[in-house]
Amino acid sequence: MSAAGDAVSSSDYVIRLVEDPAALDAAQWNALLARSASPTPFMRHEYLEALHASGSATRETGWTPCFVGVFARDALVAACPLYFKDHSYGEYVFDWAWADAYRRHGLAYYPKLLCAVPFTPVPGARLLVRDASLRPVLLAAIERLARDAGASSIHLLFLDGAEQRAARDAGWMLRGTVQFHWTNREPEPYADFDDFLAGMQHDKRKKIRQERRKVAAAGVEFAHRSGCAISTDDWDFFYRCYTRTYRAHRSTPYLTRDFFARIAASQPEHWLLFIASRGGQRIAASLIGIDPERRHAFGRYWGATEALDCLHFEACYYQPLTWCIANRYRRFEGGAQGEHKMARGLLPVAAASAHWLAHPRFAQAVAEYLQREGEAVAGYIDELDERAPFKAAAPH
Repeated sequence: MSAAGDAVSSSDYVIRLVEDPAALDAAQWNALLARSASPTPFMRHEYLEALHASGSATRETGWTPCFVGVFARDALVAACPLYFKDHSYGEYVFDWAWADAYRRHGLAYYPKLLCAVPFTPVPGARLLVRDASLRPVLLAAIERLARDAGASSIHLLFLDGAEQRAARDAGWMLRGTVQFHWTNREPEPYADFDDFLAGMQHDKRKKIRQERRKVAAAGVEFAHRSGCAISTDDWDFFYRCYTRTYRAHRSTPYLTRDFFARIAASQPEHWLLFIASRGGQRIAASLIGIDPERRHAFGRYWGATEALDCLHFEACYYQPLTWCIANRYRRFEGGAQGEHKMARGLLPVAAASAHWLAHPRFAQAVAEYLQREGEAVAGYIDELDERAPFKAAAPH
């Protein structure tokens, strides 16, 4: 099982490895995703295929697909997105120090195997299964592939709770990190943005209002469009903003314009675009992923054609939160890192990854490191919880 396209039979299953997500049936893949406890739009077949077909996540960009499909007769009963990686960019779980340690000991860290949605630090299902008994089958198949291919390691990123337990039971190491999410009030959702602000501490509430006033005083107005109402011209403007942000940081965008064209066509119901204008001219855009069924929203990408104080906060937090409240959404995920998000009402939550290393001594060293790191992360979350921006008695 060392090359994509291979098939391995057992008494019950055939395991196939494919180089193109299109080789796996989209309807069967999405049906497995729908059975999971934590599906997201980013694990849909359309999204993963768009990453590949657009040239965003391919062998040429260091993401060599090797998707795993487990079949019972002709039915897809388990699957996962898997990539051989020759770098660690676009992952948001950082293992550069591990790669450097391998190099200093004369060992190759790359290629490694990665089970993840490229460039997408959104927690959710990664091991798609018809039933829980198939998670160990998938994990064993991935581990065998790694051994056969001589990969240094396997990394499952931003996996859900059931997958964490399955990986731990299989002897994999778990690693924690911190994200920042907003959750709507329960059982009575916020009536509007002012109702949300009313539950915050005075200094935090005052700061947010000051930031919003700065943007409004600069003459900036916002419009939002979703689904098929987002025109090609809107997407073009968004992409100009997106690439400008990368250039400002002396970096290269991960995603191509064709990728956004593909997801706009195949998943229109999952996208919400905020556009900022001043004096009739568009100056910024913020793209949000949405799951209308579960009422979850996901901050994704933004950019601006000019620098304006507090515009980022308005486009990426305040406008999306206002929309989420108005539409009774339950959660808004702000993405990886960013302690500054707490002051905007996004609270720390734990996210997890699972790791397997082929080299026994390195595996032991990493296990010891992760034990110490895990204690530090837990302490960090406790510290952040003590600095929550809400009033002590306010439900949130």
